[in-house]
Amino acid sequence: MGTPADDPPPEAKKLPTGRIARTARVGGLVTGQGVRWAGMRAANRVRTPERAAAAENERTAALVNELVDQLGRMRGAAMKVGQMISMVEFDGLAEDQQDELQRKLASLRDGIPPVPFARLEKLLRQELGEPLGRVFSDFEERAFAAASIGQVHRATTVDGDEVVVKVQYPGVAEAVETDLRNAMLLVPLVKRLAPGLDAKALAAEMRERIAEELDYELEAQNQRRIERLMRRHPFIRVPHVYTDLSRRRVLVSEYIEGQRFEAVRRAQEAQRDRYGEVVFRFYLGLLYRDHIALGDPHPGNYLLRPDGQVGFLDFGLIRDIDPSHTAAEAAVALAVRDKDAAELKAALVAAGYLPADRAESVDAELALRLMRPAIKWYSVPGQRRFSAGYEHRGRDRTRDPLDSEQRAAIKTQINQFTVPPQSVLIRRMHAIVAFVLQNLRAGADWGAIAAEYLHGAPPASPLGHAEAEFLARRGR
Repeated sequence: MGTPADDPPPEAKKLPTGRIARTARVGGLVTGQGVRWAGMRAANRVRTPERAAAAENERTAALVNELVDQLGRMRGAAMKVGQMISMVEFDGLAEDQQDELQRKLASLRDGIPPVPFARLEKLLRQELGEPLGRVFSDFEERAFAAASIGQVHRATTVDGDEVVVKVQYPGVAEAVETDLRNAMLLVPLVKRLAPGLDAKALAAEMRERIAEELDYELEAQNQRRIERLMRRHPFIRVPHVYTDLSRRRVLVSEYIEGQRFEAVRRAQEAQRDRYGEVVFRFYLGLLYRDHIALGDPHPGNYLLRPDGQVGFLDFGLIRDIDPSHTAAEAAVALAVRDKDAAELKAALVAAGYLPADRAESVDAELALRLMRPAIKWYSVPGQRRFSAGYEHRGRDRTRDPLDSEQRAAIKTQINQFTVPPQSVLIRRMHAIVAFVLQNLRAGADWGAIAAEYLHGAPPASPLGHAEAEFLARRGR
């Protein structure tokens, strides 16, 4: 869920849930951008190669930003589609533009106004099967958090337990099928931006993940599963679910007190470092140890508790990852660490980032030059502190300028790569965790910590030793 603000944002007056209105927005986007792209291509025929490349980069940036803007205004599955598309490294989108895109998405997640309670009360009664007064002795009508498909209210059960009640927006579930069909309309645009991407496979992955996220009973199951894995963990806390009160569109779970992300950002360096390491360990441990990808590590989804534990929330966007795939992801990181171009190329093929039938077209050394700056921060040991200007994609800006022919050759090779469906949430998780660590200005030996999960390395910090003892007690 989005980060709760101290002063709740103004409530939304209306949600665009109508099928015709939602389709019109996406259709208008596709048609308008198609015309503009064709005009740019026609004009490029009489431009110099440098001016043509600049024009194409400008059109790419405009297309991506309009795509995010339009989908972001629609909430529901449409916003989720925009967030997941944002994880793609678009051909021609400069790094500062990629960073601006992430900032825009963060503002969309954080600035969503809640829906007036009167619009939710009927849904709550329908889902619970009885008046709220028979289930809760107190229910705060003003939401304290809002996100793309639902919002959260505090309440107290008739037994006196403090809980949070996550309620799905009325009409959002009904609009999902329209949104997912509309996502297929975006395939030509996405292919134009990233020619090597298997856009249909990406759309199918989004369809499956988003449909699952709308089922709060499934989210409750995910949360119970992870709560069991983390029960009595020394520095991680997952709230338990009130299964008897939860429904398909209502999720009730334990209320846990804690400082929000903005408060932690203002803390002393040592506290920020520890908090960042806990966040990093939680998401990487679940992925590479338990083979569970959590796709929404947004900073609104964790709280720093008074006892030093970090409480983690929101388990809707999740995917089980085949162990062979996490092994291939780990092999990519190992090859980057060892600067082994041949092994990296083999690992990229094994992980599905480089289809086997395109592998001959890619130079292994070039692949290493592209990948090492992108994932060095967690694949290569060494003490590092994130800062406000830290660029986790870290492309090498020291290389000599390339002429148009060299740029075209590299672009052709880059277009051979794709994002395998199993990696969509993995890449999203890595990108958002890096964004969080950057905002915390957190420092640690991230490569050594990651190696515990990626390669079975010994504990690299006191938190690592504490977790190793916990896992040993649990027989894991």
